[in-house]
Amino acid sequence: MMRVGVLASGSGSNFQALVDALNVQGSPAQVCFLVCNVPGAKVLERAAAAKIEAMTIDHKTFAAREAYDLAVVAELRKRQIELVCLAGYMRLVTPAFLEHFSGRVLNVHPALLPSFPGLHAPRQALEYGAVLAGCTVHFVDRGTDTGPIIAQVAVPILPTDDEASLTAKIQKEEHRLFPAVVSAIARGQVTLEGRRVRRAEVIA
Repeated sequence: MMRVGVLASGSGSNFQALVDALNVQGSPAQVCFLVCNVPGAKVLERAAAAKIEAMTIDHKTFAAREAYDLAVVAELRKRQIELVCLAGYMRLVTPAFLEHFSGRVLNVHPALLPSFPGLHAPRQALEYGAVLAGCTVHFVDRGTDTGPIIAQVAVPILPTDDEASLTAKIQKEEHRLFPAVVSAIARGQVTLEGRRVRRAEVIA
């Protein structure tokens, strides 16, 4: 059983999707620990309801970004976390973090990377006039949404879509794709060779 840790900052819908899909009998992976950097965030309530250990580590109490990340790493390592999922985590992880979890940090982004990285991806897609949006699960590297892509799902942008409706459609796919990728990794079906991700089967 692969032990999964989640870092989150907000409402925690992707955290909930991971828990619902993975913390069941027969799953090859299990969410074991949550770290939240925002005191009082809703994701903490979700963790409590699911009886998953959670910890708030407020980044505002640290003078340096690296010091914060090393504190988070220490807590993850205490709990023998093998894979880290960024689920609505509104911070860039530092090289110091990545050194401790090399090739073992995942993120889900609400766009078809490399298009529309960074914040407000659905809004970016609408403003650009794109006809497709979607979501991407990727390994995290030192850039902003630049890591090797593991899997993607496309979502059509309709003339009637606004940011809220498009975001809702994308999130529905995120909630399906993210746990599927974690399960595939736990089963040894995904390997990383440089920037090339090799999959034993299609993840969708």
